[in-house]
Amino acid sequence: MYSFILIAHSMIRWIVLVSGLIAVFLAFAGWFGKNDWIKTNDRLGAVYVVFLDLNVLLGLILYLFLSPITQAAFSNFGAAMGDSLLRFFAVEHIFGMLVALVLAHVGRALSKKATETVKKHRATAIWYTLSLLVILATIPWDRPFLRLG
Repeated sequence: MYSFILIAHSMIRWIVLVSGLIAVFLAFAGWFGKNDWIKTNDRLGAVYVVFLDLNVLLGLILYLFLSPITQAAFSNFGAAMGDSLLRFFAVEHIFGMLVALVLAHVGRALSKKATETVKKHRATAIWYTLSLLVILATIPWDRPFLRLG
């Protein structure tokens, strides 16, 4: 079970990153190009947020129940804070991803509420960019880029 969820979590991050980057690119292009808000903008934002939700859920399952790394950290949390790997997964990674999730949802909600096209694009450009920056800062880049088993 652990391996399956870890592989899924690792693979879905690429969907999150690619959809987020495309959504951000379209948002900035729409904002500065004063383009209309089209279904593609909305759908890409939805894909980004939905897959981010799914990946955070998988990450929480790993964090709370399955990961030997967080289990080791929870067994002696004080000592874990002195170990950069344990601290990263016990505190930094989970905190960053939850912050990124909130930022993405704020951007999605603001784009839904906005009535003007420019405001929709501006909201998604700003909030999705912030979300992606937090994700990029808290991804464990020293881990395998593609986990296949």
